[in-house]
Parts: sequence; C-alpha cells; structure tokens
Amino acid sequence: MDKEAVLYEVRDTIAKITLNLPEMRNPLTTRLTCELITAIEAADQDEQVKAIILTGSGPAFCAGGDMNEFKENFSKSVPQLYFEGKEGTRLFELGAAIRTPLIASVHGAALGGGCGLVAMSHLAIASDQAKFGTTELRLGLVPFVILPWIRRAVGERRAMEMMLTADIISAQKAYEYGLIHRITVPEQLEEVTWKLARLVASYSPLAVKLGIEAFRTTEQTDLLTSMAQLCTLRLVAFASHDLREGATAFLEKRAPVWEGK
Repeated sequence: MDKEAVLYEVRDTIAKITLNLPEMRNPLTTRLTCELITAIEAADQDEQVKAIILTGSGPAFCAGGDMNEFKENFSKSVPQLYFEGKEGTRLFELGAAIRTPLIASVHGAALGGGCGLVAMSHLAIASDQAKFGTTELRLGLVPFVILPWIRRAVGERRAMEMMLTADIISAQKAYEYGLIHRITVPEQLEEVTWKLARLVASYSPLAVKLGIEAFRTTEQTDLLTSMAQLCTLRLVAFASHDLREGATAFLEKRAPVWEGK
C-alpha cells in the first residue's frame, strides 16, 4: 500500500499535519489535496484541538502543483477539468471556513499552491532558508485560486508584483511583504512553531474561534456594517463561561481553566 500523502497526529491539544511526499517536494497532487482537506477538517472539528500546525517532510514545504497531473489535463474536457478543479479550490476555501488557528511552519520551498497555503494560514513561521513565490507564469499559468489569499497577505501592489515577476523570494523579503510573521534559524523552527502553537492554544478556545470569526466575517464589509456585526458577535463572548472564568481568574491571580463555552 502506498504511504500516506499526509500525516496527522494530535499532541497536547495541537494537531500537526505534515505533507508527506518528500521525494516529489510535496506537490498538491489530487491524492495529497484530498487527504489534506480531510486532515484540516478533522482538526477543525475536534473539540480537543486548539491549534493546527501545517508543515512538510523532506527538503520542501510544498512546491506547488504536480507537473505530471498538469500534463494529463491537456487531454481532458472542460467540464471534467472544472469539476476536478473544484476539489483543489475547496482546499483554499477552507481558509475562510475553519475557526481553529492554522499555523504554517515553512522550512523549504513554498511555491505556487504552497505559497497559497502559507498565505491562507492564520499565522506563518519560516526558516531563514525558506523560499516563496507565485511562479505559475513561468509555466504559462496564472495563480488563479491562490490569488485572493496572496492579495490579502501582501496587499494589492505586492500581489501584482509577485504574480507578474514570478520571482522566488527569500524568507526575509516574505517577512517584509507580510507573507510570513516570524523568521528563525532552521534548527529552531520546530521549537519556535510549537511554542507559538502552545501560546495560542493556551487561550480560551471560544474566544480564539470568535476572534477568527470576527476577522473573517468583516474582511469585505464597510466600517459601519463591520461594527454592527462585531457588536452582535460580542454578545456571545459576554454570555460565555470562558469570559467569566477569565475575569475571575485575573482577579484571583490564578491561571484560568477554559471550557470553550
């Protein structure tokens, strides 16, 4: 039996998802994409999971699409391409749907769809040896599905530059662009990633989910509409056990015991 294209484990309320086709540089094959969707959804639906780490095995994080599958597309009909493509699109739709913090831990190349995975993650940490890029134009393609996430991460002008130059940029430049949040040396990447994941997981899971909900639902709305939506969402927090527990623990100078309710 073929090995799993995606590895999944849960430790200390943190799910670790590892892209596991290292000899191919972890491309987003149909199989890997399906397994990755299943893993992310499983982690997001698990009430015990408070943070998700996404990483890759081998020298690359994710080198983008699979060239062999691209070649097969040339003989397929437009309807077949459309319906098969919806599965890949669903992967990147998850970034707007999940409410468990997704943390990308990037140790090598994150190109094309791999760069899109970094951009759609809530937090991203990279080794100073990592490389990033929307390199699709080199193949006569456009980064169609990942473009909305790249635009949100780096802004309009940078996204246009990344797409039209198809440059591969350093971790330092990716940090300056806003694509990643933190840089560390390769030897400390795992430690720094887990430290951040544990920090996020230490907070009220309800408050974290509400925070992500508030952020996502107001991304495309005007100021006054956003304020109205957030005022309503705030009522959920005010009526929650976790807020009462957090306030009580603060006054009693002790660590809170979260229930996620």
